[in-house]
Order: sequence, then structure tokens, then C-alpha cells
Amino acid sequence: MSVGEEIRADQDQPQKSLGTSAARNLATTTKSAPQMQEISSRWLLRMLPWVNVQGGTYRVNRRLSYSVGDGRVTFVKTGDRVQVIPAELGELPALRTYADQDVLGELAQRCEQREFEPGDVLASFGSPIDEVLLLAHGRVEKVGTGPYGDDAVLGVLADGAYFGDQAITDPDAIWEYTARAATACTVLALPRADFDQIGERSTSLREHLTQLRSIPKQRTNKYGEKAIDLSAGHTGEPAIPGTYVDYEAAPREYELSVAQTVLRIHTRVADLYNQPMNQTEQQLRLTVEALKERQEHELVNNPEFGLLSNCEYDQRIQPHDGVPGPDDLDELLARRRGTKLLLAHPRAISAFGRELNRRGLVPETLDVAGNRIPTWRGVPLFPCNKIPVTEARTTSIIAMRTGEAEQGVVGLHQTGIPDEIEPSLSVRFMGISEQAIMSYLVTTYYSAAVLVPDALGVLENVEIGRW
Repeated sequence: MSVGEEIRADQDQPQKSLGTSAARNLATTTKSAPQMQEISSRWLLRMLPWVNVQGGTYRVNRRLSYSVGDGRVTFVKTGDRVQVIPAELGELPALRTYADQDVLGELAQRCEQREFEPGDVLASFGSPIDEVLLLAHGRVEKVGTGPYGDDAVLGVLADGAYFGDQAITDPDAIWEYTARAATACTVLALPRADFDQIGERSTSLREHLTQLRSIPKQRTNKYGEKAIDLSAGHTGEPAIPGTYVDYEAAPREYELSVAQTVLRIHTRVADLYNQPMNQTEQQLRLTVEALKERQEHELVNNPEFGLLSNCEYDQRIQPHDGVPGPDDLDELLARRRGTKLLLAHPRAISAFGRELNRRGLVPETLDVAGNRIPTWRGVPLFPCNKIPVTEARTTSIIAMRTGEAEQGVVGLHQTGIPDEIEPSLSVRFMGISEQAIMSYLVTTYYSAAVLVPDALGVLENVEIGRW
């Protein structure tokens, strides 16, 4: 008899015991709690020091600073033609307070589009600065002479950067470095001759520049803050300078943001289907998890208080080779004292690991709440999937110094709110509708503040798709 014939013979035999499908009708099923794929580690919420904000507003008082005009320029692209938005020319230091849109529009029209290939020189060291260059797309290296006569990269400029703006106020300015294209670049050039020609016709622009040149230069420290006059190393009885510390007249205030939703549960479900798990508790648990995920997303990406939006442009750096390498993280850490943590998308951490493998380096790990976290120079590198990844497969790495005592980055919330179940998170019963549906208002309040600019740094345009 073949194997197939034996199987058919067994199937033809009458059943001699209770089958499993029927037996399950009498068995108690063991169930898991409701699962949710959206839940992540949320290291930012766990590691950020939280400050209790009474009154819903947190004011960051700082020492008076005179540094202005350190932003980025925005462009519009139509086909292969790129134009600068006229109002964005106000990001140039010399035009920061200038408001004549007609003149700015004429200046924008005078900008000449130029295309450069990798390795092309945009400006040469020592030559006169006779035009303002606006980088619409690409990466440009600022190259100088090293201490031993070889070329040294002083910095990397990326989309939205500008350079050569000294040409507006100083006709004798010269290039103090060589600007060289690291990738294909699209640049808009505004010649000083065109700027002067428009200035001769525009009374408002001419008066603006005259007033700008007449303002005495304030004594500042290297951070742009008003200098504090001191005397040191003196002998005898010299006149000791008097001084005072000036503050910003209009310090920035952070208002607590809010994330809310209304959870609805039918009373019949809440009454009859609560064993072995309480339906209301499970609904609230998953809703709170979703709110916390949104909270962390906002802390990273919100245009008003998000970390990526609030990083100063002089604290943003570009990777030297596109991929995140040890040299790039070293430069990121060198921009601030006491960096407490790094945040990166998991794919960026993988890209950094591949670069370490290529160089034969093994990062140390640190035990944090029972998790092995990779570190670089002793600073933990936490995963954060809220940091966006662009279609070009680029992302960012965030470095932070945290805490009020360290003049770092702090999270903001308010504890003690009505019906609070966690700090600054409340669940309020809103009643039962005529359709017998219970409603709960779930609310969380939060924000984040950067106490001084160098507390937050970002490594931008990190490539994660190169192998």
C-alpha cells in the first residue's frame, strides 16, 4: 500500500476522540494586551530635563547680543531657472532692517544664475570681493592655507548660504579664503556694480547704507555679546574700568504647545466587555502612547520650538564626505562644551556604523536603563525615528547640551493640571452623549527651549544610502 493510500485509509476511519477545534469551545483563551507598532523608544522624552512652567510661558533671558543677519536665503525654482525671493535678501546683514520691497525685488532680478561643477573655484583667496554669492543648491568648501602650507578645509556651505556680503559695505574687501565647489552647485551672483547702480537711484537704500556705516561698532566678545570691560595684570593704582552687564530688551518667550484628542467609548462596550482587560484602560493607554509619539515628533520638527528649526545657523555643519564619519561627529562635538547626548535616525546610526567598520573602529557602548547604547567620545548616540529622512536619503544628527544649570536645552511642561495622570498629561471625562457614548478629553502640554545658541548643534545633509 502506498503512502497516499494509507492516509486516505486513516481519514476514512471514524473519529475516536474529541477534536481540538471542538475542545477550544470549552477552553479559556489566553490573550495579549492590544499591541501598537507606532510605539518607539522615545529617548528624547526620556533624556530631556523637564522644567515646570507656571503660567504656561517660559522666558529665556540672555545677555545683550549685537550679532544679526545670520540666516539663510530661500529660493524658488521654475524648471531649470532659480530665483531668490526678494524678501529673503533681508537675511544679508547689511539689509536686515531694510524694508523697501520694490528695491529688494529689483536686486533679486539683478542676480545672475551660474552653474558650477565639482572642483570649480567660485572665488579665489586674496582677490577683491566684487559680488555677493547666494548658494541655491549644492555644497561649497571654504579652503584656506594650513599651518604647513597645504590646503585646509575651513568650513562647508550648503543650500541657502551666502558669502561675499562684505562687498555691500566695504568696497576694499578681499576674499580671505578660496570657495571651491564640492558638488555640482547652482549659485546666484549679485554684482556690487549693480547694487551701487540701484543705490544711486534709490534714496531709501542710499540712506540705509549711510546710516549703517555711521553706527559705531560695538565692542563684543566672540559670541557677539556686549563686552564686559575688565582690567587684569595691572600694577600700581591705575583707573579700573567700570562696566555693567546688559540684557536683551525683548527676550524670547516659549508658550506651552498642546496635543489633544477626544477618546470615545460606547457604554455598552465599557460595561460588558471588561474581562479579562478593562476596555477603557486599554483605549486610554494606546491613546496616550500616540500622544507621546506626537509630542516627540513636535519637539524635533515643530517650526516654532522644534530642535531642527531652532538650531542657529552657525551651529549647523555639513559632512565633509556626505556620509556621517567620525571626523564629522568630532567637529559637531567641538562646537559646544559638555555635549550630553546625540540623536540620530536609526538609519543614520547604521550609516555611521558602516563608516566605523570601514575604518576599523569599534565604538564603545553605554548601559542606559538596561539598553546598550553606542557612544562616540563618551557621548551616547540615541536613536530617534522622528528626525526626518528626505527623498534624497539624507537626514540630520542632533547634538545637545541639556539642563538649566548647564545653559542647555530643556523640555517645558506644567505639572499639577486638573485630572492629571502623568506630569502635564490629563484625561478629563466629558460626559455621555444621547447615543450612550462616553467621551474623554486627553491632553498633553509641552515645549522645548534652547537657553544659549551653542547648546544645540546639527550635522545636516547626512547621506544614509551610500554603501
